[in-house]
Amino acid sequence: MKTDAAPMPTRLSDYVPYNFEIAEARFDFRLDPKSTTVRSLLTMKRIAPGPLELDGEDIKLVSVEIDGRLLKRSEYRLTQTQLIVAETPDEFTLNIETVCDPSANTTLMGLYVSGGRFFTQCEAEGFRRITYFPDRPDVMSVYTILIDADKSTYPTLLSNGNKIDGGEIDGGRHFAVWHDPFRKPCYLFALVAGQFDRLDDSFTTMSGRHIPLEIYVDPGDAPKAAYAMDSLKRSMAWDERAFGREYDLDIFMIVAVRDFNFGAMENKGLNIFNSSLLLADAQTATDMNFERIESVVAHEYFHNWTGNRITCRDWFQLCLKEGFTVFRDQEFSADQRGAAVQRIKDVRALRARQFAEDNGPLAHPVRPTEYVKIDNFYTATIYEKGAELIRMLKAWLGDDMFRKGSDLYFARLDGTAATIEQFLDCHADASGEDMSQFIQWYQQAGTPRLTVRRHQTPTTPVISQTVSFYQETLPTPGQPNKKPMLLPIRWQAIGDDGPLMEPQLTVMTTDETTISYPRFDVPHSLSVLQRFSAPVILNSDATTEDLIRLMGQDPDAFNRWEAGQTLARRLLADFAKALEAGRMPKMDTALRDYTNALAVTLRDPQFDDAFKALVLTPPSAMEVLMVAAPVDPIAVHEAGNWLSRAIADTLRDDLVATYTVKNDDGPFSPDAKAAGRRALKGRCLSLLAARFDPLAASLATNQLDGATNMTDEIGALVTLSRLGGQRVESSMTQFFEKWKDQPLVIDKWYSVQSMRHHADGIQAIIRLAEMPSYERNNPNRVRALVGGFAFGNTKLFHKIDGSGYRFFADQVLDMDTRNPSVAARLLGSFEIWRKLDPTRQALVRAELDRIIAAKPSKNVLEIAQRTRA
Repeated sequence: MKTDAAPMPTRLSDYVPYNFEIAEARFDFRLDPKSTTVRSLLTMKRIAPGPLELDGEDIKLVSVEIDGRLLKRSEYRLTQTQLIVAETPDEFTLNIETVCDPSANTTLMGLYVSGGRFFTQCEAEGFRRITYFPDRPDVMSVYTILIDADKSTYPTLLSNGNKIDGGEIDGGRHFAVWHDPFRKPCYLFALVAGQFDRLDDSFTTMSGRHIPLEIYVDPGDAPKAAYAMDSLKRSMAWDERAFGREYDLDIFMIVAVRDFNFGAMENKGLNIFNSSLLLADAQTATDMNFERIESVVAHEYFHNWTGNRITCRDWFQLCLKEGFTVFRDQEFSADQRGAAVQRIKDVRALRARQFAEDNGPLAHPVRPTEYVKIDNFYTATIYEKGAELIRMLKAWLGDDMFRKGSDLYFARLDGTAATIEQFLDCHADASGEDMSQFIQWYQQAGTPRLTVRRHQTPTTPVISQTVSFYQETLPTPGQPNKKPMLLPIRWQAIGDDGPLMEPQLTVMTTDETTISYPRFDVPHSLSVLQRFSAPVILNSDATTEDLIRLMGQDPDAFNRWEAGQTLARRLLADFAKALEAGRMPKMDTALRDYTNALAVTLRDPQFDDAFKALVLTPPSAMEVLMVAAPVDPIAVHEAGNWLSRAIADTLRDDLVATYTVKNDDGPFSPDAKAAGRRALKGRCLSLLAARFDPLAASLATNQLDGATNMTDEIGALVTLSRLGGQRVESSMTQFFEKWKDQPLVIDKWYSVQSMRHHADGIQAIIRLAEMPSYERNNPNRVRALVGGFAFGNTKLFHKIDGSGYRFFADQVLDMDTRNPSVAARLLGSFEIWRKLDPTRQALVRAELDRIIAAKPSKNVLEIAQRTRA
């Protein structure tokens, strides 16, 4: 995986269509773990001059035939990444035979073996590891797949589409033939073979078609797939109601595998899932796991139309399918779990991941203009910011016009590989709006800053009031000059007794705009960006009094929460600066008002438990780094602890009372109401632990010992790990012994351990990486330990001697030898280095230089160089 020459980027401006079309594609697989033979039969037709160029990596070419004639070695050229045939007829059949070694494929891209079974992952460029083929999304074909394997070892043989044939073969083997009638690119190809348990159900579509539903899992795990199946059925019904989209094949299948680089993959009719996002029961999965399973099952199903039936012309258009589908799964989750709570969670994730990306060295447009490895652009910008652009489009056009534009998109572009321009053209044609400025959101990197200023201007005969909006986007790598963006701004005036006017929608298209609104003779505040109507960083002249008023009176639940977060960010920034200067923060009026307002919300019966839990959760350290940088990250961490203690001191009695009331030991339910109750209970316990209240240790110990579900059990374990003391090590050991045969639970254990402030520092983390149970090839386990350490262990990761950075860089380089894709994603943790204090900046810079000097894979090299620049 080493690279000596500087890798050449692929550029959007260089796109040209492929010079052949493939009407039909048949692939015959003779499966063997060490030597799988793949024979392809492609019906080709020339559509432009040029040679036949096929992609291929880490496979052995056996033969090439055109129209049944075996080509001589002199008639084609093989490079490290391509098979090139200079002369071909305009129409012909192409036969290729290749051999690959799935058992040696630690990249988990292409065809690989996991747990003695065969799986594939072809997005983005994995199909080239299976056979020679034009591995690009705009080459679409109708696929027929024959799978031939040993029957006793691989009794289940699956691929895309509908099964049309199957039977036994001499020598104890058997075969299955699958046909997908819908044209698709090769990245949506899937193959699975092995021994599985199966969970069966069915769904009846809105047109009355009966669709069998099958989920394949490890033997014994079928009961854990029940929630995923329920989520799938709810997703199918929701997509019919919300978007009019009906499922098209005769069967829908999902397969779980533990060794998987991603969360899941939307292969046509045969979704492959990381088992961590498919398997759940009360004993082994937390409420967050159930929530994520619901969301990801929906996401991959929704791809059937936004990604499969309409795919992307090239990988630069990745946001076309991912942004739209994330938006759709967020809307589904909002319908299932509450709009306000879901919106808050989505924005928290956006700020924690995408805002940092958009304001650092890895910033890139939602539609990038170039890449070295497309794997590196499966980013928060593509997914989360991409979804926000769809949400803005809907806010600007309105619900009816957005649905009309979406319907036109599905009708006009079905069966094609499309572009962002074509998507926006559908909405322009449906609504009559000009999309020429909106498309800048796809072309321009960076998070706009929106500044709000209020004015009172004397006029005749009354005093009018105005509010001015100013926008600015700071320079990002390769884009020093920014244009104004189209911003839909939803805002409202709020008084001491509630709203003073109806919500307004201002569509801002220039650097500055001023809006007049009626005069009010009572004190009032402006609630701006209700529902977070645009993904911007808001700077307002709101005073503490304004924010407290909005915390108590804003009818928009998101902005009620946001007012508290804004005040908390200001407090945290001040606390961090004080701690960095060696001073203790003070309990001033703003802090007292903030904690008192939290108490009022906690006691208010009109709010559900999930909302209260979010209100009681301060902003993340990343959000503070964005406004206070450059700063000592440990000071930011301690500022968060200090604020949590202040909240707990004010609300101590309320927290104890709420914990007691919410401590229900009745039957477990994963629904939103029950999950919200457990979230609020857990938040109360966490705050009590922040003040090292003696009661917290007792409550956590009792909760751990009596837990009947994983949410309570892992929550108690985390609380005890933060409190420290003798009970921690014994609790960790007992938990491990109890769950050592459950890999997904042990991933959680590694995650908790990775974020502990161990007394012997980095040596404890190193010992964890040396345990026999630490699976260095498994992405889930590596993300739990190495990712958990980098993102969640501020004190050790950012230790001033640089030991945390060195350990992390060592782990990235180690993973790079086996799985460059996962290694590159881990390395993204260093993107915040310019937000840190000068000493730590120098330490991270040195590690980036060391990684670059090691001549890593293209994946890691691209991220390291862009981060270091």
